[in-house]
Amino acid sequence: MKAQKLVTLALLLALEIVLSRFLSISTPVVKIGFSFIPIAMVAMLYGPLWAGCTAALADFLGAIMFPIGPYFPGFTLTAFLTGLLFGLFLYKKKARWYWVLLCTVIIAGALTLCLDTLWMTMLYDKAASAFIAARLIKCAVMIPLQTVVITLVCRRVADWFRREHMTKPARN
Repeated sequence: MKAQKLVTLALLLALEIVLSRFLSISTPVVKIGFSFIPIAMVAMLYGPLWAGCTAALADFLGAIMFPIGPYFPGFTLTAFLTGLLFGLFLYKKKARWYWVLLCTVIIAGALTLCLDTLWMTMLYDKAASAFIAARLIKCAVMIPLQTVVITLVCRRVADWFRREHMTKPARN
């Protein structure tokens, strides 16, 4: 692995932890923030496997270093699947708004509403109906937010990064 790739992944991983643990609105039921930005950028730059592993590692390290609640490995699986889906939809493609929208809808529907609600039900021993209303509101807010931010911001930053760092010949 090239040192530049390792450093970039480490910086984006650290940024994800900071955005997730310190710069997000967090309740016991939902968390709203911008931690999707570094994962989407890893997905655009390095692909689904790297994005999934970075998201899972960021979730694990964030939960160990800065716990918000009890650690549950199901959320780490959800983080991995989120990165994987971002990578499948965004890697080596122009982040067209309709692909980004489809990706965020799948993540919100399959992962946030279904899988995360299952994890919350298992973790807190409550009925899914206790969590679903708040999670629906989160999805209604996050789908357009993620679509706009990934389409406008992440794509441009990833394009700039590729031009500046990935196409230059190695220096001696």
